[in-house]
Amino acid sequence: MTFLLRDRPASTPEMLAAFGDAALLREALRFEAELALSQADIGLISEAEAKILAAACAEPLDIAELAQAAAHAGTLAIALVDRLRSRIDDPKIAKLLHKGATSQDLADTVLMLQARDGAGLIRRDGARLDAALQGLATTHAATPMLGRTLLQAALPITLGLKVTTWLAGVAGALNRFETESAAIRLQLGGATGSRAGLDGKGAALAKRLAERLDLPSAAPWHAERQGLAGLAASLAILVGVLGKIAGDIALMAQSEVAEAFEPEAPGRGGSSAMPHKRNPTGCQVALSAALRAPHLAATVMSALPQQHERGLGGWQAEGPVLADLFLLAHGALTAMATVIEGLEVDTDRMAANLSAAKVGTDVGESEALVTQALAARRKDR
Repeated sequence: MTFLLRDRPASTPEMLAAFGDAALLREALRFEAELALSQADIGLISEAEAKILAAACAEPLDIAELAQAAAHAGTLAIALVDRLRSRIDDPKIAKLLHKGATSQDLADTVLMLQARDGAGLIRRDGARLDAALQGLATTHAATPMLGRTLLQAALPITLGLKVTTWLAGVAGALNRFETESAAIRLQLGGATGSRAGLDGKGAALAKRLAERLDLPSAAPWHAERQGLAGLAASLAILVGVLGKIAGDIALMAQSEVAEAFEPEAPGRGGSSAMPHKRNPTGCQVALSAALRAPHLAATVMSALPQQHERGLGGWQAEGPVLADLFLLAHGALTAMATVIEGLEVDTDRMAANLSAAKVGTDVGESEALVTQALAARRKDR
């Protein structure tokens, strides 16, 4: 997967690395090496044979050449296994490479290894945003402002109440993502998902390989893809939640409202033609992601009807799309964490806008709701 500047402006270097070509190749080589070593662990091949196979996987390959060969072959596994076997002098030992596995085992497990790393980044920065939102809500639990419904002036609330709504959305989305992350698991089923050719030791091999790769073991799921659909949906929901926060802040930052602003940074948020502008750039990242994510998740949903024991076209479409969802989610998440951590609030302007609306100033109930929400959040954690 090659990332061009114009195609991936809204993610992070860490997530780009997790789903980049170098990571994909590294994990593919690791899959083949650990498969051989796991087979030795349970007595399917000898330890000496496993060491030779693992050694063949230790040296890197030319990514560009391998990508071209994989495109020609129709799958990465064919090109990869061919090149690794050519490194082994004994043809009998060379044939043991990839024993009992199939192309989809390699593709799915590599994707899951990348997703595991990506999920760690989502969890880390999700906790960062959660903490920032709690801090902002605490600080402004009693700060009065104008509530707005149907984009019009409504009744008084506190800024803290608005922020606890954001917080509830983020917490719910992260909890859903954690639940759906159960889909990140080993794939090892062989040609038709029956684990044929493993002398009846398929389950033992899957368990040992899962341990070596630090993934949960699982029954083969070649044509049963609802786990990936759920994971994709949870990422899209997270992005949508972040887009809601971004949309609120962008509206509050409008010149005519001027209640809250993204943190200032040299060279960020300006305009090439209008130097007086202070554009909400972090919000732009999240809102752009929120437009794209639902359609990507829908692609994974569309891949659910996989034909027979291993489908044609469906699972091949999932990998790049799931990668894009992780990229968008982490880009939006880190952008909004930065925004919330440094959000500049103009309480005087909030008070002036509230006064101009002539709807009163009683925010006692709002403040009580903030206190309850923060107490519940602390209890949950």
